[in-house]
Amino acid sequence: MSSNIKEDLEKAFHYYQKAAEKNQADAMFSLALCYENGEGTEKDLEKAFHWYQKVADNEHVDAMFSLALCYKNGKGTEKDLEKAFHWYFKAANSGHVNAMFSLALCYYNGKGTEKNMEKTFHWWQKAAEKNHDDAMFILAICYENGEGTEKDLEKAFHWYHKTANSGHANAMFSLALCYYNGKGTEKNMEKTFHWWQKAAEKNHADAMFSLALCYENGNGTEKDLKKAFCWYQKAAENNQIYAMNNLGFYCYKNGKGTEKDLEKAFYWFQKAAEQNQVNAMLNLANCYENGEGIEKDLKKAFCWYQKAANSGYADAMHNLASCYENEKGIEKDMKKAFHWYQKAAENNQIYAMYNLAFCYKNGKGTEKDLEKAFYWFQKAADSGYADAMHNLAFYYENEKGIEKDLKKAFHWYQKAAENNQIYAMNNLANCYENGKGTEKDLKKAFCWYHKAADSGHADAMHNLALCYENEKGIEKDLKKAFYWYQKAAENNQIYAMNKLANCYENGMGIEKDLEKAFYWYQKAAENNQIYAMNNLAFCCYKNGKGTEKDLEKAFCWFKKSAEKNHVDAMINLANCYEYGEGTEKDLKKAFCWYQKAADSGHAGAMYSTALYYENGNGIKKDLEKAFFWYKKAADGGNANAMFKLALCYDEKGIEKDLKKAFYLYQKAAEIGNENAMVLLAICYYDGKGTEQDLGKSFYWEQKAAEKNQAVAMFHLSLSYEYGKGIEKDLKKAFYWCQKAADSGYANAMVNLAFYYKNGEGTEKDLEKAFYWHQRAAENISFINESCNKCKRPYTNYQWCQQCNSKQFQQDFSKWTSENKFIDKFIQEAQLSAKNNYEVLEWIPYNKLSNISYHDKGGFSEIYKAIWLDGPIDSWNFDEQQWNRWNFQKGYDVILKILNNSSNINDKFLDEWKYHYNCLKNSFSKFIQFFGITQDPYNLNYIIVMSYAKKGNLRKCLPDIIKLNWQDKLQLLKKIILGLKVIHESNLIHSDLHDGNILMSDNYNELFIIDLGLCKPISNLETDKKDNEIYGVVPYMAPEVLRKKPYTLASDIYSFSIIMWEFTSGIPPFNDRAHDHQLIYEICKSERPEIKRNTPECYINLMKRCWDSNSSNRPTVTELEYKISEWIRCINDYYKANSDGSYKYQVPSVNNNELKNDMLEFVEANNTLAQEQANVSTTIQSHLQAYYTSRNITEVLVKEDSECLEYIIED
Repeated sequence: MSSNIKEDLEKAFHYYQKAAEKNQADAMFSLALCYENGEGTEKDLEKAFHWYQKVADNEHVDAMFSLALCYKNGKGTEKDLEKAFHWYFKAANSGHVNAMFSLALCYYNGKGTEKNMEKTFHWWQKAAEKNHDDAMFILAICYENGEGTEKDLEKAFHWYHKTANSGHANAMFSLALCYYNGKGTEKNMEKTFHWWQKAAEKNHADAMFSLALCYENGNGTEKDLKKAFCWYQKAAENNQIYAMNNLGFYCYKNGKGTEKDLEKAFYWFQKAAEQNQVNAMLNLANCYENGEGIEKDLKKAFCWYQKAANSGYADAMHNLASCYENEKGIEKDMKKAFHWYQKAAENNQIYAMYNLAFCYKNGKGTEKDLEKAFYWFQKAADSGYADAMHNLAFYYENEKGIEKDLKKAFHWYQKAAENNQIYAMNNLANCYENGKGTEKDLKKAFCWYHKAADSGHADAMHNLALCYENEKGIEKDLKKAFYWYQKAAENNQIYAMNKLANCYENGMGIEKDLEKAFYWYQKAAENNQIYAMNNLAFCCYKNGKGTEKDLEKAFCWFKKSAEKNHVDAMINLANCYEYGEGTEKDLKKAFCWYQKAADSGHAGAMYSTALYYENGNGIKKDLEKAFFWYKKAADGGNANAMFKLALCYDEKGIEKDLKKAFYLYQKAAEIGNENAMVLLAICYYDGKGTEQDLGKSFYWEQKAAEKNQAVAMFHLSLSYEYGKGIEKDLKKAFYWCQKAADSGYANAMVNLAFYYKNGEGTEKDLEKAFYWHQRAAENISFINESCNKCKRPYTNYQWCQQCNSKQFQQDFSKWTSENKFIDKFIQEAQLSAKNNYEVLEWIPYNKLSNISYHDKGGFSEIYKAIWLDGPIDSWNFDEQQWNRWNFQKGYDVILKILNNSSNINDKFLDEWKYHYNCLKNSFSKFIQFFGITQDPYNLNYIIVMSYAKKGNLRKCLPDIIKLNWQDKLQLLKKIILGLKVIHESNLIHSDLHDGNILMSDNYNELFIIDLGLCKPISNLETDKKDNEIYGVVPYMAPEVLRKKPYTLASDIYSFSIIMWEFTSGIPPFNDRAHDHQLIYEICKSERPEIKRNTPECYINLMKRCWDSNSSNRPTVTELEYKISEWIRCINDYYKANSDGSYKYQVPSVNNNELKNDMLEFVEANNTLAQEQANVSTTIQSHLQAYYTSRNITEVLVKEDSECLEYIIED
């Protein structure tokens, strides 16, 4: 205090004192104030009291109020609440507003008088009417709560409003609550926000908290999380404990309005918790439990959960129970866990109700009691907890703790699903799909699977994919099926992993990708999905799809799957043991697994078990048991078993019963077993087990023949030939005989040769008669027929090697080629000939007529001629001369002129020796080589060969492209069989292309020719030094173009290009020059463009064949097996589905890979007609596209000698 002010106060005190001594009332009051406050004199409360008392006695109202305060607070006198009340009363009655307010407090608290709410209300009302802010505020509270007066919210609102307008912060806060709750006025969030804001600006902490809530939730103002954060912080700093908790939880923990800061969140939780804010206690416990903002400390977490639980907070009780159950910060104690779950549940904590139900369900911390479990699931469900609804539904569905009730199960699944419980959505969909508790409704099933899948439920994703795949409640959509299988698989749904792999394997809804198929099969298998184990083994490791072939791994996975009772895996495992694939051959174990699969009800396995018993494989032969299992398999619908059972009754069973045999033949035949059809026809023909009926016999012969059953075709041919059960018809007899012969049936070949020879049912054709006669000779054993002269058995049809070699030897002096190497070659062939097609002759040039130019090859010219004598058939003992195939008309042949060959050596004849030796091994795969002649004018030697009317394969491509796939595959198989003969003869063709393969006139045979570049495998090392490269560039393997030796795999590469031609109908790279640039690109993996609608399995095989790494290419044996299996499956498909539509399963195709391959070929057949419209039969090739063999090295050197090494070297 400045000296001047002090001086002034002292003077004021002096004058007050002087006036007081003269009983001046206001001076006395001011003097008391000076003594009370120490102004102008020393503070002296007793003197202050004295003067207050003195002036109060003189009716000074302010002094009365001050005197009451002295008595209330014991200032300058002893505390005396009754006297304080007295003077408040006197002052209030004299109109002192603060005294009125204080008097009301005396009545309210019973201080100095008895409590009296009516008088309390009276005096607050009096003070309020005099605009006392606190009185107005408290009067509003009285009206709001009905204290001292009747409750009147409108008057409460009135006084709150009046007080708030006077700047009273608490009134502002309460007025905002009136607007918020609609108390005494209409709800108005904008006005609520306004008054909380006004109160907050006056540092009202609760208003700050409420204002923050408005900004957080957008109540009465725009949502503004930054402002919410600001006001939470201000309120928290003003010790508002709820604001502390919200500042920690919403702002710092969840990053609302500020950056996430777990340490600050922890700080505020701790501050609020220490002030007993139970939500903060719970949040603080969570921080300790999860290590959020503080080091993880489960003991402290437990401590705070316990504190909050003891404070009656149900959520904390639940978490405390969880600590006891899961050993978090405390020893596991299921009894205490149960206790706290129970307490929390009794306090309506729904998660606790749910967990309490599990305690009762599983007997945790209490005795197992399914009824109580059901009760608490019901309570939690009734409280709106969706998980409990789902479990309640499960109880009703599975009869746990309650009677089974599918309708109630459906009801609760539906309620839970409507509350977004995703497991319930999936189960609800299942109810709709299977009609459980409701009517079956696939559209609703689809809808709920979709909702659950969209919510992330992996099983529902899998089920949704199945809907799209199988057209359940939605149109079929394989792309969407793939999408959901993928989503489910990525969420570790193991069945979806298997299905996803299947999609990638078969190109279902996605491009085929075998590596991805392998990945997902493997992943599913490693997760114990038994179907995937079997698929991983079969498709991937056994057949090399998406990974390297590994039979040992295939065996391992078959075993794992079989041991988990997968029936198909049992059968595949049995196959492994049977054939020694991936393990040692063990027929006992094979039998064991077949029987296990049979015991599991698999009809195919029953059939295999029966076969084992019948043949004594891996088990003692037991025909009774064989019969038993054939019967079981037959009862299971296995047509093969029916057929075998019929054979048992027919000829080799326990009891012969022709009627039962007939019945079973008939049943198997009706299912589609063609062998049964044949024997059923025989039953009708012979009257075995039924009455003789030639018409029905013919009917079943025809049915079997239409399924390409060779015996049936032959029998049908005989029926037409002799008019048995049908009118005689030689054309049809010929037709079916030819089909049977084309199928390899030897007896039909014999008859077909006679049809051609005699012109019965077809035009007479000696070349074809000769061809089929030789084919029959190849396929029929004549060991029981004997030579007329020496009486020894024939070595072949009408052929005695011993006698015929003598006849040839006697004629050696009658001819010569004038070349010792040729003479020796022919003579050795004649002496060793075991049949007529192994005979070579020196053919006099004058025995050839009508010689005309036909074509040009890479190293020779081709002429057509008539051989007047024709080839040798057999020795005629009566006329002592050779029977020949000419019939006075001669025999069409081809003459291949060997240029510059007037003086040839033994090496020059190598090509024809190779050709001849291969021909001996397989007559039908190589063009017939009859002998050699010589042009008398230029002395060039000439090879005489059979004439193929259709010419080479290249000329036939426009027709081949129109064939169905089974016919294309048959032709490819014939090429492979020819190549197989070459390879098994330890030879390599080295020049295989479409110009070196000839076509028979009915497109049923192909003949390999031109083995001019053919080499024995043993010569390959010595040929490494040979720098010259010969061939047709597009058909040459990259390694050959790089100057490496030819190998067996090089021929396979050439075959792959022919495979491609069967899809395109044109030669490869016909639109570009066959120069060094093409060679370079082939070496860098350039290949012909894959044609649209080519079956994927065919593409994959073709790509393997043209792989740049020759070691990755298949062998001829592999190719023969693969293509043969495809042919079998496709033919079986059309037997079962004659109209081409996939109505019936194909029993003989019992593995997924072959089934999928089969369907790819069928689909390709279906699109064939459309493709043909777009295929041009006119081939316009680039001027420098060369399709005859040539010296490639010379061409390259001429074009660009500098780049040759660059092109062909690695």
